[in-house]
Amino acid sequence: MSATAQLLEAVRKEAKPGIWSNGVNLARSGAVVLQSQKEGELELRVRAKGRPVALTVVLYPNDDAWECDCPSQVDPCEHVVAAAISIQQAEKQETPLETAAARWSRVVYHFTRADGGLELHRALAHADGREEPLEGSLTSLVAQPAKAATLQVEQADLLADRILEARRTRGTLSPETLEALLKVLENARNVLLDGRPVAVSDEPVLPRAVVEDRAQQIAVTVTRDPRVTEVVSPGVALAGDTLARLGETQMTGAWLQSLPIVRTYSVEQVGELTAKILPELGRRVSVEVRSKRLPRLDRELRPRILLELNQLEQGLSVLPTLVYGAPPVVRIDNGRMVYLRGAVPLRDEAAEQRLIHQLRDELNLVPGRRLTVAGPEMVRWADRLRRWRGDLAGDAAGLVSPNVKLKPLLQVQSGANAQGVPDVRFTLEFQVEGAKGEVKAVDAAAVVRAWSEGLGLVPLEGGGWAPLPRAWLDKNGQRVADLLAARQTDGKLSNHALPELSALCETLEQPPPPGLDRLAPLVSGFEKLPAPTLPQELNATLRPYQLQGVSWLGFLRNAGLGGILADDMGLGKTLQTICALGPGSLVVCPTSVLPNWAAELKRFRPSLKVCVYHGPGRALDAAADVTLTTYALMRLDAAVLGARTWDAVVLDEAQAIKNPESQVARAAFGLKAGFRLALSGTPLENRLEELWSLMHFTNPGLLGGRRHFQDKVAQPISDGRADAAEGLRRKIRPFVLRRLKRDVAPELPPRIESVMHVQLDERERSVYDAVMAATRKEVVALLNEGGSVLKALEALLRLRQAACHPALVPGQRANTSSKVETLVDALDTAVSEGHKALVFSQWTSMLDLIEPQLKAANITFERLDGSTPNRGEITQRFQSDGGAPVLLMSLKAGGTGLNLTAADHVFLVDPWWNPAVEAQAADRAHRIGQERTVMVYRLVSQGTVEERILGLQEKKRAIFEAALSEASAATAITREDLLELFS
Repeated sequence: MSATAQLLEAVRKEAKPGIWSNGVNLARSGAVVLQSQKEGELELRVRAKGRPVALTVVLYPNDDAWECDCPSQVDPCEHVVAAAISIQQAEKQETPLETAAARWSRVVYHFTRADGGLELHRALAHADGREEPLEGSLTSLVAQPAKAATLQVEQADLLADRILEARRTRGTLSPETLEALLKVLENARNVLLDGRPVAVSDEPVLPRAVVEDRAQQIAVTVTRDPRVTEVVSPGVALAGDTLARLGETQMTGAWLQSLPIVRTYSVEQVGELTAKILPELGRRVSVEVRSKRLPRLDRELRPRILLELNQLEQGLSVLPTLVYGAPPVVRIDNGRMVYLRGAVPLRDEAAEQRLIHQLRDELNLVPGRRLTVAGPEMVRWADRLRRWRGDLAGDAAGLVSPNVKLKPLLQVQSGANAQGVPDVRFTLEFQVEGAKGEVKAVDAAAVVRAWSEGLGLVPLEGGGWAPLPRAWLDKNGQRVADLLAARQTDGKLSNHALPELSALCETLEQPPPPGLDRLAPLVSGFEKLPAPTLPQELNATLRPYQLQGVSWLGFLRNAGLGGILADDMGLGKTLQTICALGPGSLVVCPTSVLPNWAAELKRFRPSLKVCVYHGPGRALDAAADVTLTTYALMRLDAAVLGARTWDAVVLDEAQAIKNPESQVARAAFGLKAGFRLALSGTPLENRLEELWSLMHFTNPGLLGGRRHFQDKVAQPISDGRADAAEGLRRKIRPFVLRRLKRDVAPELPPRIESVMHVQLDERERSVYDAVMAATRKEVVALLNEGGSVLKALEALLRLRQAACHPALVPGQRANTSSKVETLVDALDTAVSEGHKALVFSQWTSMLDLIEPQLKAANITFERLDGSTPNRGEITQRFQSDGGAPVLLMSLKAGGTGLNLTAADHVFLVDPWWNPAVEAQAADRAHRIGQERTVMVYRLVSQGTVEERILGLQEKKRAIFEAALSEASAATAITREDLLELFS
């Protein structure tokens, strides 16, 4: 039975009798036409009685799923029934279903330039290619049943008709009418400007502002968006091939006639420019700061009153100041900002006024005006200051509470869950000694916060301050901060922090929390792990290092800890993980490897019930042992997946959450599970923050907060401090297991990497040199002046494309290139010798240019990129003996999760500075199961930026090594790196 027949049968079972009958009548009346078709998806239009706009029905034959945009609450509706019947009848009769374009006429919008703006003429485009002017109202045509039956009218057409009728527009369109039309035509596909098809965007095109140093001043220049090629009507521009509204026309003028706008500011106005002018401008337009004189803007800084107390011979000096930051970064004097150091805040003038009024009401002081008190008056001031809730500084701050001391008090509550995993909760408070009357204890978080900010006092509830126990905090403050960071919202302490809690108990001469014996391997550095417990039904023989990995996973799971399994690619991370899975497990992976996970589970542990949570009709199966889903669905269905407490959550190719600010990372952080595991051969690609994100998922709090990690760990490692790198490795070592192929799989054939040099011909050289000449001067100047690195990366992209193929450069045409010819020659040789090859490129447009050359050389091939729907089928064909010898792949689509050991040649067409991405690609072939030597070739055009990129790759490897190996420095791509590439 075909997929469409199965779909029809599913619709028949679900449809109510009356709905089925109506659908049959609709199908018989010929109400259904085909709009579009692609792999696994059919979009059809159904003409329903009384509806001028044909309804849209989407059928998914492979998933027995359907959708309809009608408002009916019945599922399936009669339109779905009619669509399913019509498509099945067409398949039976072996005649294609009639398309919408072949049956109906469509409304076409012809915009033409005229004096002062645009004119609009509508026409009806018939199926035979003729166009007929639409002079009157479209609504009147739709009201005629015979005429309406020949038209494909969309909702946008009816809304546009209503706008035009209401305004009775003739001649040039008014700005108001044109703006209204652009809003409703945003999704229309039949819009032309002077006969050329254009898109319509409702998103306004805004001007851009650039801030740069100019002599002794700072200049702010507002210019048009570079995408704007022409203003075609007041407030409307042509941006490339898109008609769009102009934003901020009060500033720019309706025709952009007021641009450019240039304003200059002196150095003395830096505070006002950074804190007030630029943020206000940034709310309206995009602002690019190239100036080296401007400090960064910190939107988190809040105003506060700082009282500086200094002891005099006979008295006390009190100087209140209104400041931002601790220590202060700016001071506010008489409403003007005085810059001191560091970042500049975004001023909150309303909050400043509230603080000034509070200072005046409670202490009768004014910011910036010093008060000197002596004798009995000084004692009264100390009493008043005890009730003041602001901050104190200066050498006399201790006079406020001279006899008060803080003493740490730790309370630990211990238990265990049903599996025996320790459940430890703790509270740490500081008792107040020496205060008058009964004073509540101070929470440890407040004490640690004051200590970390360099303050000498902490406020007491009910008024007054207490001096911090600085000696004790200098010894134990960071440990307490780590324990607080590892305390979950329900008060439970993450088990990875139990050794730290035990050390704190020892310091305070208290007994350690029970249950630490289960964590003995964690304390002893994993020198003695318990023997692995393998599932009885496991259909696999594990290698020794895999048994060690299962033992490690079992220990982490039983101890309530998380981990990162970072084995070299191809060493069986999936198999080791499958051995550790039990009922209630969730596995999140890229869409491309979802079928692979299902197949591996069925192969190795057939007794596990698997639920694939994917597709339009997806639903969780409460009886499933393992639920498989994708990162996209984890993000979209975060509420559904986050509502359940899973026994285990596994993230495969976990570098997908390397950006902790991304929605997918936040969705992962929100999942509830007893055991969290991240699988990634490259847990670190560019920045150490990526490792923080993965560890925050597996063991929240282990590496502290993001800001602490950046300031205390990442930045010192980037500066080359060996002690910082060693400290990070020591902290994460128990929770990261990484083995290299050369160490654990010596039987794996070698991987030989080499560079295939390509000589550009004269035409290619001239194109490359022209691109270099056009970008080098601009980019070098930009970088030297502290401009955007992203801008330089865009220019670098153009250079790399010019080094690969002239046709990738806008305005250039070429059938082939020296690099493509070198590649095809090498593939021809490899194929003739019986080899199979993988060809990787970052750009699908480059793959488009390679394809015709392979066809001309009679080399058969498959292709896999982000738009490929049937990835599993393609990889299976390639892996088979009779499959095509060449597989073209984009790095993004083919760089993760695929097992392609049929290939023993790998070609990297366009090398890039991130070696981890290239290593992932090469390891599609060089993995367990490979029996032949794997040859990896990088095609590098001589005399181009590609040669310098090879040297830059070595710097990038240092990031990975600093965290997971024995190197002591790590470097992301820097401004200096880019300058070197353009030199």
